Amino acid sequence: MADTLIKALAFDGKVRVYATRTTDTISEAQVRHATWPAASAALGRTMTIALMMGSMLKGDAKLSVKVDGGGPIGAIIADANAKGEVRGYVTNPQTHLGSKAPGKLDVAAVVGTEGTLTIAKDLGLKEQFSGQVPLVSGEISEDFTYYFANSEQVPSSVGAGVLVNPDNSILAAGGFLIQLLPGTDDETITKIEDALSKMRPISSLVKDGYTPVQMVEEILGAGNVHILEEQPVRFQCQCSKERIENALKGLGPEELQDMIETDGQAEAECHFCNEKYMFTKNELETLERESR
Repeated sequence: MADTLIKALAFDGKVRVYATRTTDTISEAQVRHATWPAASAALGRTMTIALMMGSMLKGDAKLSVKVDGGGPIGAIIADANAKGEVRGYVTNPQTHLGSKAPGKLDVAAVVGTEGTLTIAKDLGLKEQFSGQVPLVSGEISEDFTYYFANSEQVPSSVGAGVLVNPDNSILAAGGFLIQLLPGTDDETITKIEDALSKMRPISSLVKDGYTPVQMVEEILGAGNVHILEEQPVRFQCQCSKERIENALKGLGPEELQDMIETDGQAEAECHFCNEKYMFTKNELETLERESR
């Protein structure tokens, strides 16, 4: 089954819903960064929610998420866009502090709770929109729920989960995002709250083969959901040798000349995907001339 994301309305258009399967997407992140289980869960939850938030955007708009709770994992960074593309990394990927219960990774312990969640949206305008809230749990989903309620004033329920195999590979990953639209009545809110209190973990639904459509119908009831759109999602980095070349030229001719004289070559590595780019002495000399 391929990774996909759906957008839907529920309860006669009173509720906006997103759901996604991200198993392959998070698997690629795990392989690229060699993350350990708790780090995989923290990064996977963040990237999954970033994907759903990215799907709210239009055109070439994009957003960046930063979770920095002061824990041993360091900062978690994820970028997503409206095309279903996401990338992400953690500062210290080989971080794991065991489980707080059987089958329950202690994500809050590695993320920390003394910090912030920051969302920056690039909508193609002169200035970015940026919102920041303190972390409330370090478990990621609850922190995004708090962000929506306090920074965007949209009552929401956010859930994301990652199951990790004993060999550190990803067994299942996915998430949902439910938002109440203005004027939602108390009866509908009560139904949703009751459904959320009874639902199985979203990662368990993914593991059992549920599609995003089936996930939403499992949570809210098949008769209550109207699917609007479905799109593929994937890990996709925007790095390239050309972008690295431009960054090197931005260092200026003096620093480039120092690289040429000191090392005779240069290597750059992308934080998001760990792709390495090599530059020979001749390439650096060309960049040095172009930077003058």
